[in-house]
This record gives sequence, structure tokens and C-alpha cells, in this order.
Amino acid sequence: MSSFFTDFKQHIENINNPSFDKYRLAENSFWEYCKLINPKFFKESRPHLKEIANTLQALYDRKIAKEKEEDSWEICEGKVPKGYIICTRLMMNIPPRHGKTYTLSLFNQWCFGKNNENKVITVTYNETLSSRFSAIVRDGIDATKLDKRWEIFSDVFPTVKIKQGDGAKQLWSLEGSFFSYLGTSFGATITGIGCNIGIIDDPIKNAEEAYNENVLEKQWLWYTDTFLSRLEEDAIQILNFTRWSTKDLCGKLLDSEEASEWYELKMKAYDEETGDMLCPELLSFKTYSKRKKLTSAEIMEANYQQEPVDVQGKLYTTIKTYTELPRDDAGRLMYERIINYTDVADEGADFLCSINAIELDGEAYVINILYSEKPMEITEPQTAKMLYDDNVNIAYIESNNGGRGFARNVENNLRYTHGSRKTIIEPFYQSANKKSRILSNSTTVMNRVYLPHNWTIRFPEFYKAITTYKAKGKNKHDDAADAITGIAEKIGESSEIEFLM
Repeated sequence: MSSFFTDFKQHIENINNPSFDKYRLAENSFWEYCKLINPKFFKESRPHLKEIANTLQALYDRKIAKEKEEDSWEICEGKVPKGYIICTRLMMNIPPRHGKTYTLSLFNQWCFGKNNENKVITVTYNETLSSRFSAIVRDGIDATKLDKRWEIFSDVFPTVKIKQGDGAKQLWSLEGSFFSYLGTSFGATITGIGCNIGIIDDPIKNAEEAYNENVLEKQWLWYTDTFLSRLEEDAIQILNFTRWSTKDLCGKLLDSEEASEWYELKMKAYDEETGDMLCPELLSFKTYSKRKKLTSAEIMEANYQQEPVDVQGKLYTTIKTYTELPRDDAGRLMYERIINYTDVADEGADFLCSINAIELDGEAYVINILYSEKPMEITEPQTAKMLYDDNVNIAYIESNNGGRGFARNVENNLRYTHGSRKTIIEPFYQSANKKSRILSNSTTVMNRVYLPHNWTIRFPEFYKAITTYKAKGKNKHDDAADAITGIAEKIGESSEIEFLM
């Protein structure tokens, strides 16, 4: 019996099968297909997966549209109104280990089920990953049903099959097609074939590559010179990324003239406003918090929050670090004085920022930082303890908006809790414009203030505040920049302190 009649017979059997309705549902809904193939992973309790699936289907169905060029893209529920502009470019920026690549591999299967004339090129980081991605798509289509309890691709699309003798791991075809799928990697040669669905999946391996401009530039040139040349007219483009850098492929496209042509599906692992995790089943707040402690703020913000911190226009382009404090030949710590500068939180949304630093030869080596939005009754004793522990000689505390009371309480805490009069508390009124001070002293900060080599891990919130502070425009917080500016201003000031050694 011919393959056609065999498939037709199977189709008739499916119609008479009580499960046929769910197969029809999966045929018309990618989300239902995902739930059918892997119900343990694709659950209604994971709404972010449903949003990913529905967005991918909307792109395939040409249902992401807008009326005018200046409008924002919207997913249309029903028929797209005549004359609307259709989006064919999707950018998915989603945290790691949240199912984005797996969902995309099933999307490939579903697209071939919908139309076996579809042609797909998928680009991943290297040949190993491209082979793995390709195998998931191909093997899913070619699977044989061995257990009635599990649904497979052929239950939904019984007439779509891999062409015999043409099922290599990374380059294969479906029956009735000359070419269906190519899995490749960045930098590889693509000749002689084109596609109507082009996918790029996480081409950056690690932070070292993410901040290597040569690597990023090579990827950009390969995308513009090679990948785009393989796309047929009106082809779908999908970029599936965990963000690393503003200069990665997503960043370059969002900063280009073609930015408005992309629909961006952006998901954060943690919602800072509501305190909710994107998917607690896949990444709990407890695990997220542990990773945040062990991972630099720069990577956490980029990977998990999709907010690369190497933003264009940042004020501090470089920060000097040290691995060891200056010591003499006998190993004794060298310094002229140990200073502190404290910017007191004067409003509810402000942070207290208090910095201890060793001053030597017109340079400052930061040894401790307290950066906190907790109330004064907590930060006052914390500041006093930090001054005491680090043997600070003089503490400059801004007395604006409650700062004088803060300084008095810190001094009393030092005296009566720690029994110390070593630190001179110097409250003062800061009359200079904060923004102007920060800008005018930025070069001094970058050239003469050193932070510990592991400051990104020791002081993650401070790190985030400093590395995202913009030279122009509005900044959400300026407390960290204000305090480190204060340290830079105090370097070299004469002092009549008698050191208690």
C-alpha cells in the first residue's frame, strides 16, 4: 500500500479516535501542541511559557501588526485589519533555564506540521548545540509511537515525515521537499539554500565573549553579510537571546534604524515592583537570591533581568581596582589617613551610602561600603560599626535634610557602644549642586579612586548604581555617585589629625 493511502487511513482512524479533538486543537494552537507533547513541562501554572508560545504563533500567523509606522506592535486577536503593517521580526529576551530554546525547537516541529514546504535555518553558538537543536526537531517529527499514554508529532500531523535517506543531523528534508532544515553556527558558510524562517538562538557563550568587541563585531558582520542573504522575501526572523551586553546582536539592532521593525518579548526573572518571580517552579526567589550573592551584579542584571549594565552614555567608563592594599617592605599597611564620606538618605526612596577609604599619595583605596535603603535607626549603628572596625580617622557626613541628626547619633553610638573616640565626625552642609559635583569629579574618580577587585560581588547594589549612572538624562538614584565623588573631593585635603597607631 502506498504511503499516501497509509497516511490517509491513519487520518481516518484519527477522526474516529476520541482524542481527535485534542489533536485538532494542537494542530491549530501551538500552545496546545506544547502541552500535548510535554504536559509535565508546559503547564498552565507557567504562564510565561504560554506567552512565549502564543507570541511565536502570532508571528507565524502574521498577527503581530500596527496601523502606522510610529505605533507600537500589538498582537491581534482576530483578523488583522486591512492596511495594517505586519511584523516578521521577533526578539525574545528571556532569562536562562526558562524553556525558551526548548519551546523554540517544538515551534520548528509545529511549523513543519502546518506546512511541509517551510524552510528553516537555525543558528546557535557552535556545531554541538546546533546538532542538538536539530536532533530535537528532526527526532520529534520522526518519532514512532511506542506507548499510547504519550502523544507524539505524528498524532497531530500524520502526513508529515522525514525523507528517507535525507535525515542527517544538521541538514535534512521532509518528504516532498528538496530542503527543509539546516542547523548551523555563527561564522559557518551557508551557500545554495534559503529559508522563510530564520532563527538565531543564544550565540554568546559567556561574559568574556559578551564584552569582547571583536567577537561581537564578527557576529554582527556574519548576521548582516551572511545570515540576512539567506532569508527569502517576507521571511520570519526570530532572535532568541539571554542578554549580555548592549553591543550584542540584539543591542545593535535595537540601536539601529531598524529597531522599530522588531517586536520585543522581554521577560525578567524577578519583578522588582511586585516581588514576584517569572516562574517560581523553574527559578525560586530563594535560588535567585543565592545566585545574586555569588554572581556579579553586571551579569545578574543582564542575564536575569535583561538589562545590560554597559549602557551607552554611562558616566564612569572605567573603574580602577586593586588586589592588595599598599604595604611597605615589612608588610605594614601604608596610608596617610583613613577617611569616610557619607551621603545620608534624605528621602524615602533614597539610599544611604557610606564609604571608607585609605588615602595615600593623592589616591584612595576603598575598603568598605554601606549602601542601604533601610531606615536610619538601622543604618546609624551599621555606619558606626563600619567606622570602628576600619579604624577611620575622620568621617565627613553630609548634614543636609537630617544628616546632622544622623551624624550625632553615629558619634554617640561610637562613644557609648564601641567606647571609641578615635573617629572625628565632621558633619557639613553640602551647598554645591550634586549633579555638577558628580560630573566635574568623574575623571578624578576614574583615575584616583580604587575599589577592591571583587567589588562587584561584595557590593552588588553599589556596583549596579555606579555602572548604570548616566552622564546625561535622569538617574533613578545618585547616592552612590555622590558618595564616591565625596571621597574623590577629600583626597589630599590637609588634616590636623593625630593618628592613634
